[in-house]
Amino acid sequence: MKKNILLTIEYDGSVFHGWQRQPDKPTVQGCLEEVLTSLLGETIALNGTSRTDAGVHACGQRASFITQNSIPAERIALAANNMLKGRERGAFAMSPVRIISSEEKPADFHARFDAKGKRYVYRIRNAAGDDVFSRNYVYHVDAPLDTDAMKRAAALLKGTHDFKSFEASGGTPRETTVRTIYDISVKCERSGGGHRVSDEAAAEAFAGDVEISVSGDGFLYNMVRIMTGTLVDVGLGRIRPEEIEDILAAEDRRRAGHTAPPFGLYLMEVYF
Repeated sequence: MKKNILLTIEYDGSVFHGWQRQPDKPTVQGCLEEVLTSLLGETIALNGTSRTDAGVHACGQRASFITQNSIPAERIALAANNMLKGRERGAFAMSPVRIISSEEKPADFHARFDAKGKRYVYRIRNAAGDDVFSRNYVYHVDAPLDTDAMKRAAALLKGTHDFKSFEASGGTPRETTVRTIYDISVKCERSGGGHRVSDEAAAEAFAGDVEISVSGDGFLYNMVRIMTGTLVDVGLGRIRPEEIEDILAAEDRRRAGHTAPPFGLYLMEVYF
């Protein structure tokens, strides 16, 4: 009897060439399909909710597949994780991908087409000095960011808009570039206690972490990274917060800010 299984997955994107299966390149989808095919004794094809790019991480990716294997749905995660760990070298090695949970869903469920929205988090390290240990997990910005200005700009992105100015070329053509942003926030934690830092002391004291959280009904190609890059440009004084309205109205990618690098981006949740 066929079963429709939904997986919740986390992974370190720095070691993969993105989610989507590619010939001769390590991808999250390819890795999981190989393990699940071996575990279940049948060819498994995953339907992922988000095709994250190379370097992008996930704490709550979702993917579904059909199987006729009799293994209980909830035990697939444990068995697959043991196989994933067994592929790594070294007694203490851990896999860069882990299935958080596996559950059975109705026959007509599809992880991609039934998704109603997603939440992403983008993490920025705002500091004068490099941090070699976080280089694959945050965007390092080495000049002080005006997070108050970033918050004002972010508020203008909330709601339903045409986000064509925030879409990179090269993605799958969309019927519409209108999307709804349910919520967007800019949170800052400073080592100096959150006080404004003078220019003279900036090199010493502005170290901190900035986290941008955004949820919406869907996202265009590189949309979150372009939104983040635009907000960073606002924080650096290159774009005024109120210009966001003009950027949206222009429907022109050239009007928005730079595309933030992939390694600070995390897919946190998928809503059904």
